[in-house]
Amino acid sequence: MSKQVSYSKMEKEVRPMLRESINRAESTEDVKKFFVYAAKELLDNILEGRASLGHEDISLAPDKTEGFTLSQTLMRNSHFKEAFRDSDLPHILRRMAEFALKRYQHLAKHPDKTESKMYPIPG
Repeated sequence: MSKQVSYSKMEKEVRPMLRESINRAESTEDVKKFFVYAAKELLDNILEGRASLGHEDISLAPDKTEGFTLSQTLMRNSHFKEAFRDSDLPHILRRMAEFALKRYQHLAKHPDKTESKMYPIPG
């Protein structure tokens, strides 16, 4: 039986940044970008430099059950695989994605508000 590791303390350190940035998001693309920043910060803290993470290694995926996708490069990294398999990391990433997807869906339903902020009409 393998030892189960918890990264909830690291999640709590990243959560305020995620919440603040997602709440400021003005478009669905902003939400995707801010989710990646927060997830990358979390993974950088967990992996402690044992993997070089790029912004393409994790993404918000509204069409996926988990709410996020991971690159094949990341999935092949032995340090990441171990952390993902033997911890609460999948659950943490899912919670982060669920939070981001709520804002994503809200903005997707109200594109007029997004466009008015991004392209204000003068006068």
